[in-house]
Amino acid sequence: MAPNLAKIAQKTLQSLAPPPDLAIDEWADQFRVLSRESSAEAGKWSTDRAPYQRGMMRAISDPATETVVFMTGAQIGKTEIINNAIGYYISQDPSPILVVQPTLDMSKMWSNDRLAPMLRDTPALKNAVKDPRSRDSGNTLLQKSFVGGYIAMVGANSPAGLASRPVRCVFFDEVDRFPHSAGTEGDPIDLGKKRTATFTYNRKIVMVSTPTNKGASRIEAAYEESDQRQYFVPCHDCGHKQVLKWAQVRWEKDQPDTAAYVCEDCGSVWDDAVRYRAVRSGEWIAQNPTNKTAGFHLSGLYSPWTPLADAAREFLVAKKSAETLRVFVNTFLAETWEDEGITVNDIRFEDREEEFGVNISDEIVVITAGIDVQDDRLELELVGWGRDEESWSLDYKTLYGDPSTPHLWNDLDNILKVAYTTENGRQLGIRAACIDSGGHYTQAVYNFVRPREGRRIFAIKGMGGEQRPLVSRPTKNNIGKIKLFAVGTFPIKELIFSRLRVQSEGAGYCHFPAGRSDEYYQQLANSEKIVTKYQKGFPRRDFVKTRTRNEALDCRVYAYAALCILSLNINAVADRVVNAPEPETQPQPQQPNPLARRPRQGGFVNSWR
Repeated sequence: MAPNLAKIAQKTLQSLAPPPDLAIDEWADQFRVLSRESSAEAGKWSTDRAPYQRGMMRAISDPATETVVFMTGAQIGKTEIINNAIGYYISQDPSPILVVQPTLDMSKMWSNDRLAPMLRDTPALKNAVKDPRSRDSGNTLLQKSFVGGYIAMVGANSPAGLASRPVRCVFFDEVDRFPHSAGTEGDPIDLGKKRTATFTYNRKIVMVSTPTNKGASRIEAAYEESDQRQYFVPCHDCGHKQVLKWAQVRWEKDQPDTAAYVCEDCGSVWDDAVRYRAVRSGEWIAQNPTNKTAGFHLSGLYSPWTPLADAAREFLVAKKSAETLRVFVNTFLAETWEDEGITVNDIRFEDREEEFGVNISDEIVVITAGIDVQDDRLELELVGWGRDEESWSLDYKTLYGDPSTPHLWNDLDNILKVAYTTENGRQLGIRAACIDSGGHYTQAVYNFVRPREGRRIFAIKGMGGEQRPLVSRPTKNNIGKIKLFAVGTFPIKELIFSRLRVQSEGAGYCHFPAGRSDEYYQQLANSEKIVTKYQKGFPRRDFVKTRTRNEALDCRVYAYAALCILSLNINAVADRVVNAPEPETQPQPQQPNPLARRPRQGGFVNSWR
């Protein structure tokens, strides 16, 4: 009995003892173990591997600092910094903790893929969180309880998760992917901060993200209101301290393997080994030191896990289109992207036009259709898709008639049954079609698609908002009891506009047939533009119409939505087509090919009927 009492007394004294005087980085160096499934370098943690992380973790440890902001690129280790901070609080300073991800699904993924392996493989944490299999463990997928505190994981889109118990520490991850409002409750960051109100003197708020668009980036706005720390590294030749910039990365033409960094002062050439040594000798310097918020900006150029040759190759691929270049600027350079805008005056569409033959290009492997419903007509575009979503505008039609009568819909049905023949004899039907149901003829659309869902003819409803997914899961919660897909019109329009700027054939390039009218191009490229509006003090980007007619743009949006609904690996489909044996005879189309040119009959509406 006495030995048991001694053990109890010892544990009691240990629990009452003050925590060791360790900073987060010191705790991580002493206790943290990286898991195989979540790290390329499994084993004992070492901050010296990426020494810029030490200052970032010290800021979270600093009792005088309440808010910490990380605006960083990928492969910097920001997620592991968050994990280290959480591990530290569990082990050394138990506290109620809230981790906010953009969505609830992302919270579940982080819990499974990041948190659980750390708790399992780090001995100092292994016994701190109760076994989820034990009774009343308080350990669930979205909540982990431990002596003195807990971790709650929520999505920024979940108002209930953001409005419950008080917390001392809140970690906002990827804040630029947060919705503008958690349901109807308001800004999710404000809601999360309010959870810390009872911890007046020792609360900690950490905001982390790669940036997105200029003027609409939450993390950029937070960084600009911080002390704006930059990581300066010394040149090994001249000693000049500098922030690493992409403009100083140079390589021989078409030889990214020769990439090196050039000192901005003396022109000294650094290979990766020299760059790593410079980073290890670097220091954080605040550009606005009077601000009490600690803000850190760091690009992928500092990462020890990214050779310059890899970055150069990534850049050469990315620069082929605005769409991919923006990803590079956001995720590697950790800089915001500024929209250039797009107008028909920017692009010489006549230089893009091609003489399409009787048969369509062999590079096309999928055909989709987008249909817009107007009060007196249907407008539709048929789009062919190839490798890397290179596209061909196969046909654009206007069907006049009353959408409340069956005759117009029969005409549409006949068009959607058309088969196309490629130059090598393959026959392609329309794989999927999307019809807008948001106008005055919703019931007519429902009636049309209901018996044709087996042909992948679907009703859709366009949804505004920058944070919308391209296509959401269908719902049957509608009067027609049909599969209704919500389509994120903003991200699809943004993608279309970026692809219209692609200048060379290949990934994302848009092909158009000879003779397409100017009105079509005006509707496609010059009918809408992006503007930034402020709602309740927060910037919100949206598309606004600049002219009355925009049906061509809408049809292209719906045709792309149809491709998204198919969920195809289009490159794999293209590979199968290339490797397939050629047909012995060329099949004939079911109907005369609509690509065959007809005499113009008065402008855009009639020229491609």
